[in-house]
Amino acid sequence: MYKSMLECIDDLERIGQLLRIEEEVDPYLEIAAIHRQVHRENGPAILFENIKGSNFPGASNIFGTIERMEYLFRSSRKPLQLFLEAWSDPLPLLKQPGKWFTLPRTALHSLPRHVRSGLPKAVRLSDVTAGMNSAWKNKLPVLECECRIQDLPQIHSWPLDGGSFITLPQVCSLPPADTPNILKSNLGMYRVQMSGNEYGDDEVGLHYQIHRGIGIHHTQAIEADKELKVSVFVGGPPAHTVAAMMPLPEGMSELTFAGMLARRCFRYTLIDGWVVSADADFCILGTVGADTKPEGPFGDHLGYHSLEHPFPYLKVEKVFHRKNAVWPFTVVGRPPQEDSIFGKFVHRLTGDILPTQVKGVREVHAVDAAGVHSLLLAIGSERYVPYDRREPREILTQANALLGFNQVSLAKYLFICAGEDNPKLVASDVRSYFQHVLQRVDWREDLHFQTNTTMDTLDYTGHALHKGSKLVVAVAGEKRNELCGQLPAGLLLPDGYSNPRIILPGICVIEAPSYTLGEGKVQYGAREDRTQEVEQFCTEMDTLNPELFSKHGIAWIVLVDESDFCAKNLDNFLWVCFLRSNPSQDTYGLQASYEAKHWGCNESLVTDARRKPHHTTPMEEDPAVEQKAAEKWKI
Repeated sequence: MYKSMLECIDDLERIGQLLRIEEEVDPYLEIAAIHRQVHRENGPAILFENIKGSNFPGASNIFGTIERMEYLFRSSRKPLQLFLEAWSDPLPLLKQPGKWFTLPRTALHSLPRHVRSGLPKAVRLSDVTAGMNSAWKNKLPVLECECRIQDLPQIHSWPLDGGSFITLPQVCSLPPADTPNILKSNLGMYRVQMSGNEYGDDEVGLHYQIHRGIGIHHTQAIEADKELKVSVFVGGPPAHTVAAMMPLPEGMSELTFAGMLARRCFRYTLIDGWVVSADADFCILGTVGADTKPEGPFGDHLGYHSLEHPFPYLKVEKVFHRKNAVWPFTVVGRPPQEDSIFGKFVHRLTGDILPTQVKGVREVHAVDAAGVHSLLLAIGSERYVPYDRREPREILTQANALLGFNQVSLAKYLFICAGEDNPKLVASDVRSYFQHVLQRVDWREDLHFQTNTTMDTLDYTGHALHKGSKLVVAVAGEKRNELCGQLPAGLLLPDGYSNPRIILPGICVIEAPSYTLGEGKVQYGAREDRTQEVEQFCTEMDTLNPELFSKHGIAWIVLVDESDFCAKNLDNFLWVCFLRSNPSQDTYGLQASYEAKHWGCNESLVTDARRKPHHTTPMEEDPAVEQKAAEKWKI
C-alpha cells in the first residue's frame, strides 16, 4: 500500500489513470471547472503541475470513480471489512474461526505508532523551527520545510464562494488533558477557509457541522478556559483522507481506521500538544478559541451555497510541508461529484455492519442525488403480532433507532418498509422502492413527524440554522393502492397551476406560482401566506378531482417551480423534492385531518418543494470559464 500521496500518483500514472496538465492554470474557478468536466466523463485523476500563485502541484479526482477507489485499496478493503464485521458482531468468529485469519494483522495496523526513535522525549515547536536536528527530521518528512498559508494553492471553486478553501483536510484534535491520549483523538473532514472575509494572514476559518466530534473537544476546551490545539493535515497516504470522512462511532479514533485501510500504522508525533502526522504532505498547526468570525459562503455538496455564518477559526502557528509535497483537493457541488464516490465506498465497507447495530434493519440507502442526509430509504423487519393485521410496528422501533444512530440521525426524510412484503426489494433501487411504498402507504396512519429538531448544518429548508424537522414514512402489509403510470384523463388544476407531469408511478409534479426570492440572503419569516395558498390548492384540487388517490392513483403531488426540469430525470426530482422542503412546514394533503395529535390525509399527499425566500442560491457555473477549461484539458 501507499506510504505517501506521491506514491499513489505515480502508481495511477503507471496504470494510465493520471492526466498531467503542465500548462499554468488559474486557481480561481478554472481548476475547479477542469476537475468537474473530467469527473463528469469518468476521467482519470488529474495532476496540475503549474498552479498560478503557488509552487506546489495540486491533485484532484484521485477518488473520482468507484473502480479507482477499489483499486487504491485493493489489498486492504476485504481484510478491513472482515475486521469491522468481527468488531460489530464477534459471534461468527467463534463459529468460523478459519474465515478470520487476517484479523491479527489488520488489528496490528490499527494502533497508531508514535515516532520516537532518535527523537527527544519532549519535542517543542521552537525546536522544530530552529532546525536543531536534521537526523530526526528525516523520520518526520512533513517537518522538512515551512511556508505560509498564502503560499498554498488558493483554489476558489464557485463564483459566489467567499474565498479559497481546503476541501480535503484532515482536521485532528485531542480532548484538552495534561496527558494526551492518541486513541481519544478525532480526525474529521471539516472545511477550512484560507482567504476572504475577516481572516488575517495567520488565520483560517474552521467550519465544523453539527454532530461532529471536534465540537465535543472544543466545548471541553472552552469549559476549561483553554484554547484547543488543532492540526490540519493535507495529503499523505490516501487512506488518511478517507479515514477523515468516515462516520465512525464516538469513542473509535479515525486514526485506527486509517492504519487498517492503509495496512500501515498511522505514524505521528506530538509537538507541544499538537498531533503531527509523519506521512502528511502538509501540516498546519494552530489554536481555536471561544470566539468566532464569519465563514463562507461556500458551494456545498447539496448543490446550494451555504451562507456566511459565524464559526470558529484557527490561529495558525506554523505551516509545515515535505519536499516534493502534492496538494490534494476536490471540488464540491450538486451530486454526483467526487465526494459521492466516498459515500459509495464507505457503504461497501460498512453496509453489512448496520444490521448488527440496529437489530431488524436489513438495509439502509442514503440517496446521494437528494444530498445524502435529506433522504434515507430503509428496509426493516416486521415480526410483531403475526396473527393480527400487518401494519408498521417493529419497523417504527427500527426507525427510531436509526434516527439515534451516528450520522444517520441527520436524516430529514426516512422511508422504511417491511422486507417480508417483498424479499427481492433493494433500497438502492429508488424507483422500485417508491413504488413498493406507495402501493402500501396509508397517509392517515403512516406519517410520523419530529418537529423543532436538529438538522444538517448545510440544509437551509428549516426555520433557522440547524433547526428543522423530520418525517418517517413507515409501511407494512399487502398492496392496497393502485398507482397511475400516466396522467389521469380529465385531470383539472386550480388557476395558476400548470404542467402536471408523472415522475414515477403515483408521483405527480405540478408547476405552482413561484415565491419572491431574496438576493442570496436567508429571509426567515412568517409562512402563513404560503400555508393558506397550499391549503387552498388542496381544497380546490380535491373538489376538482374527487378521489384523486383512491380512484385515479395519484398518491403524491409535489409542487415545484419547473415541472419539465423535474421530469427530465429522476435525480432532478429527488434533488428538488427533498432539498427544497422541510417536512413539518411543507407537507400538506387532500382531505387532511388530525386525530389524537396525529396528522394525516385521506387522499393525496402534497409537498411544497418550491424555492422559498429563506432558501439559498443554487450553484451556477461561469460559461466563459467552462469553455476555457474544456479547451485546456482536452489539448
